[in-house]
Amino acid sequence: MKHAFVFGLLVLLFILPVIVLILSSFAPGWRFPEIWPGEFSLKGIEFLALHKEKILTALGSSFVFSLVTVLVTLGMCLLPASVFAGSEFSGKALLEGLLLTPALVPPMTFAMGLHFLFIKFFLADTMPGVVLILAMFSYPYMFRALVAGYQTMGQEYRVCARNLGAGRLRTLLTVELPLLLPAIVAGGSVVFLVAFSEYFLVFLIGGGSVPSFTGYLFPLLSSSNRSLASILTLIFLFLPIFFFLVLDTTLIRVYRKKGII
Repeated sequence: MKHAFVFGLLVLLFILPVIVLILSSFAPGWRFPEIWPGEFSLKGIEFLALHKEKILTALGSSFVFSLVTVLVTLGMCLLPASVFAGSEFSGKALLEGLLLTPALVPPMTFAMGLHFLFIKFFLADTMPGVVLILAMFSYPYMFRALVAGYQTMGQEYRVCARNLGAGRLRTLLTVELPLLLPAIVAGGSVVFLVAFSEYFLVFLIGGGSVPSFTGYLFPLLSSSNRSLASILTLIFLFLPIFFFLVLDTTLIRVYRKKGII
């Protein structure tokens, strides 16, 4: 009974803001202290249809650089996670703490020093620069997930594959990555959310040249067009949910095909 109450409370806390956003999408003039909108309008939908190309471009750009960020962080973290999970050495705790620093430092502090270097290396105002800064900021989430995945997997499968003649690359592709798939999905989900919802880093490094959904959304949040802001916020909310549902369904089918579940 207690668990059902807590679950119901959490569902209510999630649904209520969504209901407010839906009402606000069709009621641009809804203001405090009105409990219920006095007038409904489709101006937000009309504006969305009129500027759909810009919005879809920003949405597609955010989706692409978020997915690429996940792949880059995966490449960055595979070897360090394998070493940290299977080795004990002096200063390991200190080094691990240093590797997790980007997750603890505010994005502004983290990015301002790197911005000068990105300008020197011609990475500012480019998509690769945005991906790189997001990967450097969010890789600790993938790193921790992969360390836990390697610890759960153990060394036996890798040693067995090497004893049977598999090389390092084949062992990685056919043994380690399939067994690390749950950890990759867990870490990649967090990295995707961080990259997709990041505004300051994309704006600073992208310089406005790299379109992003948050860059289109944030100015609207403080504007008078509350209807369009509510609609875009709903899209911002449900797109990652839809993506994770598709990912979850795909993984279940893959596991069932392999007879794991």
